[in-house]
Amino acid sequence: MNPAILFLLLFCHTTQTTGVIIESQPSSSVDVVQVGLRQSVSLACRPDDVAQNEEELVWLRNGEKIKLMEENKKGESKVCISPAIYDDNGATFTCYLQSNSSDVAFVTLNVTYHPELNGSEEVTIEEEESLVLQCDMRANPLLSSMLWTLNGSMVDLLAGGFTVTSDGFTSVLQARRVEKSVHGGTYKCTATSPSAGVHSKLFHVIVTEKTIKFPLMPTIAGLVVVFLTALLAVVSRWKKITKCCK
Repeated sequence: MNPAILFLLLFCHTTQTTGVIIESQPSSSVDVVQVGLRQSVSLACRPDDVAQNEEELVWLRNGEKIKLMEENKKGESKVCISPAIYDDNGATFTCYLQSNSSDVAFVTLNVTYHPELNGSEEVTIEEEESLVLQCDMRANPLLSSMLWTLNGSMVDLLAGGFTVTSDGFTSVLQARRVEKSVHGGTYKCTATSPSAGVHSKLFHVIVTEKTIKFPLMPTIAGLVVVFLTALLAVVSRWKKITKCCK
């Protein structure tokens, strides 16, 4: 081989800027780190060449620079996410040497969670009022199903005048004008997750007879007027009596 070419190859190899390595705890063999909701994950970044241990490292979260302590910038730089929250799902953490922002390493968080459904709730409502029941349905991975039952049977949307809506975060069961014979009983929302199984919550709905509600302020105003009128009448009568006695 031509000595000049050999020298050039050696020169290119020895001056090539090396990259960085990210290690995670819990560990992952791919670029996605899985962690449960409210658990912790630690990320450590270091140069893959010990000769660059004195160079500063830079961390980004979804493209935004993370502020690091001075003692956490060289050699090995760590970022801890504790506890992991909903907004951390899908977040990408990127690390690179400040001297070489083109050679980066990154990991993406996959935060797993299931709907927070448990226990029971008692709901008292008057006839002809609107009934609104809500159940959490946030899940990663997504739910297999979300079902509503009344007294052990599937909610009859048509017969009960129910509507079920969802925004991906909350499932809402609603009836606009409740009737004691139709809407009273035990409701249950059941979420089925492919990874976390079945979770549910109970609602004990008690429907009472409608009560006549008096408008408070007009009633008070009316009583004040009656009182003042009676007081003026008494004062006027008293004046007439005193005149007669003179």
